[in-house]
Amino acid sequence: MNLLAFDTSTDALSIAVSIRGGGPDRQDRVWHSNGPGGAQASSSLIGGVMDLLRQAGLRLAELDAICFGSGPGSFTGLRTACSVAQGLAFGANVPVLPVPSLLALAQAARLDGAPDAQQGQITALLDARMDEIYAATYAFDGARWTTLQTPCLVAPENLAHWALAPADNSWHAWAGNVFGVYAERLRPSSGLICVDALPTALAMLQLAPALLSAGQAVPASQALPLYVRDKVAKTTVERAAEKAEKEMLLARSASPDVHA
Repeated sequence: MNLLAFDTSTDALSIAVSIRGGGPDRQDRVWHSNGPGGAQASSSLIGGVMDLLRQAGLRLAELDAICFGSGPGSFTGLRTACSVAQGLAFGANVPVLPVPSLLALAQAARLDGAPDAQQGQITALLDARMDEIYAATYAFDGARWTTLQTPCLVAPENLAHWALAPADNSWHAWAGNVFGVYAERLRPSSGLICVDALPTALAMLQLAPALLSAGQAVPASQALPLYVRDKVAKTTVERAAEKAEKEMLLARSASPDVHA
């Protein structure tokens, strides 16, 4: 598959492009880049995407899908990723694939911590600030992932009680970016594997074929972030800033240079 993927849900920006394999080995070719995320992602994401597409010799209209890290994570990062995915997809008339950021984190941790394991369970964790953690638990069996606990907010002290213990002796880990921040408050069980990890665009590319086969792609107009922590109310200034940011990103992604 020809795929574009990017994640801006954390303080790291991750972008990757893959093109379907050619030649005798039929292996896909992949280009990827990383950079600072957060507030800086809004100014560098589109340029990074177009640079990788040029390296791959690929036009937007030749993509089978545009994958974005849908969250949970940074509010600004999620809005940026969703807006850019929508703008690029509208112009190129390709579907959008929202990929849960915690699932992408779990895939990245699996490849780093247990690349040869055929079965296992990962509790994916992202720092949600405000003394809370975004958490979800996934099990893998071969290339198939199953959600055991859907993304939610958990206090660090409650994580050990919230997280499911594995039903068997298969590989089991907690993974994420919370171990340095909440080291004294997590209280993992003795012997539990803890893997430092973040969601990556490369992990999203690996997840995408199964998600597409499961019908998870949507038209650009239906793409939405997964916030988990929703603000109850926004000030007039916040709403105006969010609208202006989205209009700027859509205008950038709809420019002639982007669709060339």
